[in-house]
Amino acid sequence: MKTIQGQIVDIQNKRVFSGEITISAGKITSITEKEHDSKHYILPGFVDAHIHIESSMLVPSEFAKIAVKHGTVATVSDPHEIANVLGVAGVEFMIENGKKTPFKFNFGAPSCVPATTFESAGAVIDSDDIKTLMANPDIKYLAEMMNYPGVLFDDEEVLKKIAWAKHYNKPVDGHAPGLRGDDVTKYINAGISTDHECFTYDEALEKLQKGMKILIREGSAAKNFEALIDLLPEHYQNMMFCSDDKHPDDLLLNHINALCARAVAKDIDVFKVLQAACVNPVKHYNLDVGLLQKDDVADFIIVEDLKDFKTLQTYINGELVFNNGTSLIKHVDFENLNNFDTEIKTIEDFKVESTAKQIRVIEALEGQLVTNQLIEEATILNGNLVSNTVTDVLKMTVVNRYKNDKPALAFIKNFGLKEGAIASSVGHDSHNIIAVGVSDEAICKAVNLIIENKGGICAVSDTDQKIVSLPVAGIMSDKNAETIGHAYAELDAFAKQLGTTLNAPYMTLSFMALLVIPSLKLSDKGLFDGGKFEFTSLEV
Repeated sequence: MKTIQGQIVDIQNKRVFSGEITISAGKITSITEKEHDSKHYILPGFVDAHIHIESSMLVPSEFAKIAVKHGTVATVSDPHEIANVLGVAGVEFMIENGKKTPFKFNFGAPSCVPATTFESAGAVIDSDDIKTLMANPDIKYLAEMMNYPGVLFDDEEVLKKIAWAKHYNKPVDGHAPGLRGDDVTKYINAGISTDHECFTYDEALEKLQKGMKILIREGSAAKNFEALIDLLPEHYQNMMFCSDDKHPDDLLLNHINALCARAVAKDIDVFKVLQAACVNPVKHYNLDVGLLQKDDVADFIIVEDLKDFKTLQTYINGELVFNNGTSLIKHVDFENLNNFDTEIKTIEDFKVESTAKQIRVIEALEGQLVTNQLIEEATILNGNLVSNTVTDVLKMTVVNRYKNDKPALAFIKNFGLKEGAIASSVGHDSHNIIAVGVSDEAICKAVNLIIENKGGICAVSDTDQKIVSLPVAGIMSDKNAETIGHAYAELDAFAKQLGTTLNAPYMTLSFMALLVIPSLKLSDKGLFDGGKFEFTSLEV
């Protein structure tokens, strides 16, 4: 039995009082009001309501070590990144690795593997697989239903997946960027309860009014906090915070705690902020996470104040897992899994013969997953469409990593490279190789560096090259967060030396093959119009 004193934050009753918590066998046995000298605050731990652990480039056990430093005790985690590479075996890897730590990972069953039929993934998870996963008590929900056209057009396989979630009384997560009016009504009526893809106030408000829970997302690339936070004061009971995708260098700096600090800095009531950050995910997903009530599991944090939320200690199941700067979660040994089977490419593979005057160009947008479709003047050299660094229209490629196939080619604006190329085998959601560069030679060099390492993110110049290897499924490191975070930050700096002006070039790059987000994207099979949900031509 142990006792802990502090200023106890009672979110339910919207009060803070001087008190003492008694813990026995991992549970809170009593909470009593008591005067003492401690000025620190005790509150429930933070929950990230939607995250792909894989995007941190860390396996769950290494992610946990860092998350507890920021007061996070649990995540609602969609393992569809690794599922697109390895199928159900990948989901099982995440669950088992996460179980070897005290941290509370709550995994969902990936609903869209592959995300569409217009790309090549490493695996398929069908409705029979969803049935099996839903029966597993370790699976807490049906993860984001990205195939919203499938819902709207009553696709039999999509509806079967949703039906299995309902059968096991587990929530269904949504993913419907920009969906409005009758379409979003039908989507919600299918049983889909959340959305983390809203990028405007009006869109989020409509979805809230129609009964959806809205997640405010602030990741490394997609940042919607400023657009949506003003909804929180009125709709705090139906909102949550999430990262979606957070790179390792960002995770080392902060997590959900930073969103709480930013919300409070806007003079939003601290109890409403903490309702979204701590309570709502636990209630919505029926998580085994304590909320600082008598008889609850002892999951809570001690913070310096209710302004910056600097975490001093984190407790999970009554166990101290972070203490004054030191994570107490131990390293876990594991075996690397991967699925990488394509051959080294030649410069000829990246040539595009053309006489076109104009081409369709993807416009990447800072802080957004959505893109625009532009029509730009073509630059042709010796009958080959090439990059133009003056107009910042650069050649990009998506290369199938699961079999030896001809690379798909297109052009993209706003990467700003003046030299070399960058490439990654983190390419949502199928995780093929994506590269952008100033020349066919540079693109080829970058792609081959990824192939030689069987996964990673890299940058190449005429004289230098850097790579962060990702040997776990080609999307995660087998190293710890400090090592991978430092290596990633160095690579990011190198990419910016090559000219890219994007804040998170690798995170942005990773979404340029995500066909379920409009409007123009590139899969390994070709250029794709996300608005019409069909392939389109490069040449106009």
